[in-house]
Amino acid sequence: MPEGPMIFDRALIRRRQRRAAALGPATFLLDRVAGDLAERLQTVLRQFNVAVDLGTPGEAVRAALVGLDSIGTIVSAGALPDLAIPTKQIRCLVVADEEALPFRDASLDLAVSALALQFVNDLPGALVQIRRALKPDGLFLAALVGGETLTELRQAFAAAESEVEGGISPRVAPFADLRELGALLQRVGFALPVTDTERLVVRYDTAFDLMHDVRRMGATNALINRRRTPLKRATLMRMTEIYAQRFADADGRVRATFEIVWLSGWAPHPRQQQPLKPGSARTRLADALGTSEISAGEKPGQE
Repeated sequence: MPEGPMIFDRALIRRRQRRAAALGPATFLLDRVAGDLAERLQTVLRQFNVAVDLGTPGEAVRAALVGLDSIGTIVSAGALPDLAIPTKQIRCLVVADEEALPFRDASLDLAVSALALQFVNDLPGALVQIRRALKPDGLFLAALVGGETLTELRQAFAAAESEVEGGISPRVAPFADLRELGALLQRVGFALPVTDTERLVVRYDTAFDLMHDVRRMGATNALINRRRTPLKRATLMRMTEIYAQRFADADGRVRATFEIVWLSGWAPHPRQQQPLKPGSARTRLADALGTSEISAGEKPGQE
């Protein structure tokens, strides 16, 4: 079991992912992430003999990996293996929760994950397990939903509930931000950690269309502390009015922000680039910049 507070109902997330697959999933976000992931891997000039796709819903990422010459055997690991399709290159479907990985230490060359790890309760623990499962100089590359995702929906619901019901309830998950995730990669022992973010703005005819897409992503509210009583119709209708008032463009369509945070890091290896020791530089910064060096006790222009 993960340590620390339990935020997400993991069993409910799996049920909703199955429901989304049955409804016909909304895959535009995953398709975008899968394409970006393939481009990032193409810039890494090395071979990955054993790669695992960890928890990613849908087939977009696995299809992207199959299309790369640098990828050997692909292991699909997730809680819903019945939704994965075996292929010649995807030789192994593993039933695994992202919070309890079954891989032995130093067994993987590459671990990727797309839009899944933001729903684990113990992200530090999951990242430690991933690092241990990677061979020395193995690569971890993942995309998570970031903290600005659906900020418009969060604000509209909060305002509507305050007006109609006299209080607010948690309806959109509290996702981590870029700086927190970058520090976390270092803390769990990844070498050469890199984080970056991308914001996508998607436009919808109404807030109802956005909520329909969120449902077909399997990403509706799965917080343990979610309100268990049905949403009042008056609150819902007021939310859509506030959404349209605050976040509509001139043509009447409303905006929805999706933030994608990218994480990458390497399992430590002695041959990796290391930071220089303090005082080991052979060239002064002032010489490189073509300026005069001023000691700490002087002021500019002082003779």
